Amino acid sequence: MPLNTGARQTISGRRRMAVTVVVLFAVVGVFVVRLIDIQVVRADTLSADSLGNRSVEQTVYGSRGNILSSDGDVLAGTVMRYDITISPRNAGEFTRTTDAGTVTVTVAQAAAEIGAVTGQTGDEILGIISEALAGDKDSDFAYVDRKVDVEVFREVGDLDIPWIYFKKNPSRVYPNGAVAGNVVGFVSSDGEAQAGLEVGENSCLASTNGVETYEKGADGVRIPGSTVTAEQVVDGGDVVTTIDRDLQWFVQQVLAEQAQATGAAWGTVVVQEVKTGRLLAVADYPSVDPNNVSGTKNPKNRGSRAFTDSFEPGSTFKTLTSASVLDSGKATIKTHVVAPYRYRPVNGANVNDSHRHEDEKLTLTGVMIESSNTGMSKFGELLSDQERYDYMKKFGVGSPTETGFPREDSGILHPYQKWDPQTAYATMFGQGLTTTALQVASMYQTIANDGVRMPVTLVAGCRQADDSVRDKPSSRGRQVISAAAAHDTSDVLENVYANSWVASKWEIPGYRVAAKTGTAQMPNGKGGYSRGYLVSVSGFAPADAPQFVVSVSLADPVKMNTSAASAPIFQKVMSQALKKYRAVPSGTPAPELPANW
Repeated sequence: MPLNTGARQTISGRRRMAVTVVVLFAVVGVFVVRLIDIQVVRADTLSADSLGNRSVEQTVYGSRGNILSSDGDVLAGTVMRYDITISPRNAGEFTRTTDAGTVTVTVAQAAAEIGAVTGQTGDEILGIISEALAGDKDSDFAYVDRKVDVEVFREVGDLDIPWIYFKKNPSRVYPNGAVAGNVVGFVSSDGEAQAGLEVGENSCLASTNGVETYEKGADGVRIPGSTVTAEQVVDGGDVVTTIDRDLQWFVQQVLAEQAQATGAAWGTVVVQEVKTGRLLAVADYPSVDPNNVSGTKNPKNRGSRAFTDSFEPGSTFKTLTSASVLDSGKATIKTHVVAPYRYRPVNGANVNDSHRHEDEKLTLTGVMIESSNTGMSKFGELLSDQERYDYMKKFGVGSPTETGFPREDSGILHPYQKWDPQTAYATMFGQGLTTTALQVASMYQTIANDGVRMPVTLVAGCRQADDSVRDKPSSRGRQVISAAAAHDTSDVLENVYANSWVASKWEIPGYRVAAKTGTAQMPNGKGGYSRGYLVSVSGFAPADAPQFVVSVSLADPVKMNTSAASAPIFQKVMSQALKKYRAVPSGTPAPELPANW
């Protein structure tokens, strides 16, 4: 019997429901399979791709440490500068809310606003965008300007342009300009240490950059609260030097003035503290301003010759020979010699004085006052070559000082076994070897300090963020000659100071001073000597209670090629040091020693 209409409708409905259920399960199955594929099978790949599209990694720059003077003044420091960057692909018009309402700002208008602050034209900003997109249509980064100051950073930020971003970029500054510039050194435009303490103390000064990541939206704008620090930034430590900034400035001014007045090619002045060996000032002429390195054309003038250049010291070295002979006990300050104009020792050497004269009957004091090469040779030969060589080494000749300054010269002191007859005698009066200005100052510091040589110190240590100081230098001295020999040598130098032909040019009223002049021929670079001279003065004061050593060298002062050129520098610098540190004037007169017999 045929089904009725109601029965047929029921069967049809059931079929539709069954089909619907099947289709529904099929659709759900597709979604489940797709979900498993996305969340399980390809989860890592898709996650990485997604993160790469919205996560940005950027460097967080650490701050390079400061270089400080002894009293904490900043000689080299770091200030925050900012790089202005742009997202070229997101550069488009945007809306800005003003007091007059919401306005639309075009790319050209925004570019003109940026340029008005940075000193560029709007077309130049648009050109940066176009050039970046020409190279990569999806370019998300280009520099607009680099290392702008805080004022420019704030003005551009106040424009509130959504596709402009900033990167911190620490930059090196030297607040005192050329003051100690040759010693402090400088860095490149990329912040790489190039010279001086910037290089030598880089392990203390260098910072470690950090890394942070943040997420950005499709419009390129950073998502608030999405920043994560991946690597922590570590700032550099501060290098604390022994340099007295004010004294350094004064010394540089005096040196430059006299060097220019005498036509000197270059010059150095070293001021050292007797009891500690600390360098209070190390001046060079010409000098360099680390803020404008290119302004010093000759690369040789960008470093410190006091550390890196050695020279024949000449007669200032006679002080070392005298001290050695006195310490050995083979002569006293009153021992007699006859000093001819020319002396021919039995080994075949040929020694003469700077000017012709009759035979002179001199004591050791007289030899030093007259600065007689022949007389000093007769005292020097009382010691064997090995004995004199050993004394020189103990005084620090032939070895770099303890400062650790980059490329510090050790000077030249050949082993005594290799001395020819002439060198054996020349080394008695400052020829046939070379020393640096630092080494000469150290010799006089040793004699002034009762015969105890202190380590030459330029850096007092590396100060950390918690104010702790590491890498402190040694403060242990070494006895080089006896205190008695040092005192006798000092007495001789006082008589040189009082009776020298430059006495009127280096007189310091109220203080006893021990000092010696020197004049040495300069090398011509071809194994011989040029016509130029290096003229110098070294000494200490107050001689009865020594506090400071001052050592001056002027190279080839063509308008006055004698020690009279360097003596005024010694007088002014020593006077300033004594005054600044309130040295007590001498209470007793200098001893008067016989010069002749």
